Amino acid sequence: MSHETLIGFLSGAVALSYVIAGVFFLRFWRKTRDSLFLTFALAFWLCAFNQTIVAALSSSDERTGYAYIVRVMGFGLILLGILRKNLAASRPRGVP
Repeated sequence: MSHETLIGFLSGAVALSYVIAGVFFLRFWRKTRDSLFLTFALAFWLCAFNQTIVAALSSSDERTGYAYIVRVMGFGLILLGILRKNLAASRPRGVP
C-alpha cells in the first residue's frame, strides 16, 4: 500500500468519524432540544467537510491552507455554543 493511498484512507476514516459524531449529537438534540447539541452537530459536520476538502486537494496545492478556515469556523461555533449555554445558565430565571 502506497503512502498516498494510506493517507487518503485515513482522511476518509476521519471524515466519516466527524459525520458519525455529528449524527450522535443530533440524536441528543432531538431528545432534549438543547441547542448546545445542535451546535456540536453542526461543528462536527463542518470538520467533516473540511477533512473532505483537504483530502481532495493535493498536499502541494496552495489552497490547502485556506480550507482550514472551515475547521476554524467549526471550532468557533463550538466556542459560541458553550459561551451561550454558560451565559444562559448564569442568568436568573424570568430575566430575558
